[in-house]
Amino acid sequence: MLEATAVGIVACDLTVRRLTMVQGNDDQDFWAFAAMSAAELNYPDPPAKSPSWLALAQAVFNLQVSRWDTKYCGGGLRWQIFAFNNGYDYKNTISNGGFFQLAARLARYTGNQTYADWAEKSYDWIIGTPLFTSQYLIYDGAQIEDNCTVAEKLQWTYNVGTFLMGAANMYNFVRLHPASTYTSLSLNRANTPSRQTATPNGAPPLKASSTAAKPSSPPNTAPT
Repeated sequence: MLEATAVGIVACDLTVRRLTMVQGNDDQDFWAFAAMSAAELNYPDPPAKSPSWLALAQAVFNLQVSRWDTKYCGGGLRWQIFAFNNGYDYKNTISNGGFFQLAARLARYTGNQTYADWAEKSYDWIIGTPLFTSQYLIYDGAQIEDNCTVAEKLQWTYNVGTFLMGAANMYNFVRLHPASTYTSLSLNRANTPSRQTATPNGAPPLKASSTAAKPSSPPNTAPT
């Protein structure tokens, strides 16, 4: 049984009261990944009065959609959740990559197009920053005071792995749901000439082509 009271989880979205001084969006993503894995592997759900594994992952997604910040850098998630924490003014790759992966896995698992829309939106945002390069280097993050124009050039393997996992799930989403708005996805720039000019830093586009009309932007409200 989930011990929600013991760890201070609020509203089943994996916000932990006693961790407010250190909790970041990336932390929530990691816990949501565990919940998604449990759902994907058909692990027995908690008792009926507790949220399902899927519901936990969806709650984190919904909460992070509400934190998508267009005031600075044209979008993206901040590293830290609360303004009093160091790192609140930093938009880091793992928080945004985690959101991308979570959206992609939810899209694949549920077949809901809105999750796919947010996966693409978050991916398109980050490849428009210096955090992705034409050499496929993925940097740690950027400060909002520079409008995310200067990358902190630390590199971590989990950033790469997080995006690979998300991209694989988006690929599977398209194959499982051929009527979706996406017909081909790629992390190989050589296979995506139609999007080459759309990424000024040369980062690899996610979507190569589309046969259906796509909304101008994902819905402002996330699915429940």
